[in-house]
Parts: sequence; C-alpha cells; structure tokens
Amino acid sequence: MKTKLKGISYSKYGYLFSIPFVVAFLIFTLYPTLYTALLGFTDCRGVNNTNFHILEHPLENYKLILQNDSFRVSLKNTVVIWIMNFIPQITIALLLTAWFTSHTNEIKGKGFFKVVFYMPNIITAATVAILFHSLFNYPVGPVNDLLKSSGLVDEPYYFFTSKLASKLIVVFIQFWTWYGNTMIVLISGVLGISPDIYEAAEIDGANGVQTFFRITIPNIKTVLLYTLVTSLVGGLNMFDIPFLFLKGGPDRATLTTSVFIYNQAFSGSYLYNRASAASMLMWIIIAALSGVLFFIMRDKEQIKMDKEIKKAKKEARRAAKGGVNQWQW
Repeated sequence: MKTKLKGISYSKYGYLFSIPFVVAFLIFTLYPTLYTALLGFTDCRGVNNTNFHILEHPLENYKLILQNDSFRVSLKNTVVIWIMNFIPQITIALLLTAWFTSHTNEIKGKGFFKVVFYMPNIITAATVAILFHSLFNYPVGPVNDLLKSSGLVDEPYYFFTSKLASKLIVVFIQFWTWYGNTMIVLISGVLGISPDIYEAAEIDGANGVQTFFRITIPNIKTVLLYTLVTSLVGGLNMFDIPFLFLKGGPDRATLTTSVFIYNQAFSGSYLYNRASAASMLMWIIIAALSGVLFFIMRDKEQIKMDKEIKKAKKEARRAAKGGVNQWQW
C-alpha cells in the first residue's frame, strides 16, 4: 500500500508577501494611468474640475497635441538630448566596465573609483541644477573665469541665452549623472559570466580586445537590453534637469515632452485633458520603441533552438501516436 507523503507548501506566504506591492501598484500606478488615459478623451480643464464629460470627438485632444508646434519641438528635443547623452554614456560605461573587470590587469582601489564614478547619480537633481547654474553663471562664474584667464574669450559668455550651449550643458549633465549607474549595471552583468570561459579564451591566446568583444559583450546581451530600455524610458521622460535648470529655455531649446506636459497641466489654463493626451502619446511612443529594442536584441539562436525542440516534440508525439494506432490494429 502506497502512502502519500504530505509536504509543506510555502507558496501561500509568497502571495502574502506580494500583497503590499500589488496594493501599492494598483493605487499609485495602475489607477493613475487609467485615469490619465480617461482624461485624454474628456473636456477636463481647470483646478478641482470634477464635472467633465467625454468629448463628442474623443480623439480631439490627441489631434490638437499632434498639431501643437511646442509638442513637436519638445519631442524632437527629448530624442536629440537622449541620443546625445546616451551614446557617450554607454561608451564610457563599457570602457570602464572593461577596465574594472579585466582579468589581465589588476587595478588597485577599484572600490574607490567605482564610488567616485557612481556618486553623481546619488546627488539630487535640484542640487545638480544649482551647481551647474553656478558654474556657468554670467558674468561671474568658474567657467567664465577660466575662459577669460586662458585668453579664449575677451568678455564673459552668457551660456544661458545660447540655444546650443544650453542644450549641450543639459546633455552633459544627463551623461555625467547616469554613466556611473550604467557602469555599475554592466559590471554586475560581467561578474555573472563564468570565469572558466575567460580562462579558456586566455589559454587559446585571445587578447583583451578579442575577449571583450567576443565573450563579454555577447554574454551581457540581456543586461545591455535592460540598460537600453531603462535609458530609453528615463530619457524620454526627462524632466527634472531641463525644468530646474532653465525651465525649457532659451527659446524652447531644452523644452522636453515632460516639461511640456507639466506646462499644459499646471500653468495657464490647467489643460488636464491635453496634458493627459500628451502623456498617453508618450506612453505609446515609449512602449513601441521598447518593443522594437526587444525585437532587435532578441536571442535568435535561442529562438531557433526552441523551434527545433518544439518540432522534435511534435514529431515524437506523432511517432508515438502512430505506434499506438499500429499496435491497436
């Protein structure tokens, strides 16, 4: 007689521990998102307006936003600023990752350098904005003093009235703030690679460059995808530095979509409906671009292997079914 052993199931405790997150997600993320999507189809505007209705033409707010010149400028600025800061950010982060994880050149004080490179990421955006505003101040500021003392300029340069200079400063701030975080994430991915692979490559005579591009990069593809997607989401939602630094100026040079949405919702006529429509348009754009990144960086070999496994299972089932039918006959 077989006796069935009763085990203890701990799965219910996992559900209990997940309740706080689920409740917080429903209240502070899902509900605001759905409510924002709803407002985009209404005539809601003005403070404390609870008497709003669905528009006769529900997509009217979306059409007005797409036709808005400031929105198009802000979207272009957002994309340009993100690309201009992400390319050097990922490049420097990869170089530092290769430096810190090198198996041939041991570096003393790695922990100190990691802390120094990561430190800008923990400084608040308001502090960073005040710092760089002081550095590039006019007529007296460290940068202007340096330019005058070196003889590069005769008179102080007003950086905050130049569209190009203002945009480049915002780009540099974004790069300086986030390259350390990207470096830490990439280093974590590299440390997860088995040391045996590097030992085999070293025995085969591979140099540092070959090891990095043929072993390290392919093995941190998932981490690179995570970095790309999170940087895309953060870059297209860029708000704090452009707003606190120059409030989108001069002449909309640093106006991003998040600053545009803030201006629509909380200044002037309090156009909550149009701000909601712009928010949902950005949500669609971010979701679509994230999907494109997932598609481009998918593991083609793994997908091919999964298809072959499924095909083999189908053939095995077919063969087993045929064998049963033949036995019955």
